[in-house]
Amino acid sequence: MSRPARLYVPEALHHRKLPAHRVGHPADMPVMIRGDEGSLLAHGPRSLTRASLRQGARALAARDPDLARVLDHLGEPPLWGRRPGFAALVRIILEQQVSLAAARTMYRRLHCHLGGMTAEGIYALSVAGLRELGLTRQKAAYCHGLAARVVNGSLDLAATARLPDDVGRRTLLAVPGLGPWSVDIYYLMALRRPDVWPEGDLALAAALRDVKRMDTLPTKEAQEALTSGWAPWRSVAARILWTHYLTARGQYSPRPDNMAGL
Repeated sequence: MSRPARLYVPEALHHRKLPAHRVGHPADMPVMIRGDEGSLLAHGPRSLTRASLRQGARALAARDPDLARVLDHLGEPPLWGRRPGFAALVRIILEQQVSLAAARTMYRRLHCHLGGMTAEGIYALSVAGLRELGLTRQKAAYCHGLAARVVNGSLDLAATARLPDDVGRRTLLAVPGLGPWSVDIYYLMALRRPDVWPEGDLALAAALRDVKRMDTLPTKEAQEALTSGWAPWRSVAARILWTHYLTARGQYSPRPDNMAGL
């Protein structure tokens, strides 16, 4: 049975400049995480940084006139991101099939109740305790199961992030509740891999339809054909298109410094 399409867009606080580290702060909005600015490989960087984001945007603008038009209008997209780890995966599970606002409310409720977001806290709370806080039966089971794997050591998220991406993805896909879309979003937003296209994301499909002037939403196959030429920068293309999607709905205003240098 196929999973329903998902809609992911960075949250409405997208245009605020956030600190590079926010230790102890609830992960209720995207964070900017600095990486090694000099670790660019021949095929692209391991993780996106501000420098490689700009590099990718320039490469895409030279390759695709439609993306170039968006960049000319809106400038460089933000380096939206989330700190990788257990909390990010819980947040992604909560975002499945509901609005981001609803998921944010539930995440904050859990965070406040536990005084943080750790695998140990979720595991100790039990499925029943998660249900009492408002999670659906399925999401409570998913979050508790994820916590159990982290607590018992069968899932080491830091080690998984260091694996080759195909191996790491298979590791996460083996966890109940983490399907292709969820793992794509984790690799794109938390691990900041440069070449991820989230499978089944409705916001990106809508943005593609607008930017490519299509009559209908592109199918999965059409998206693969349209985006294949954007490698190895499909994560940058996704950020460009999310920016377009938010702007078209009055939820984003580019900062002047984003307009410089492209």
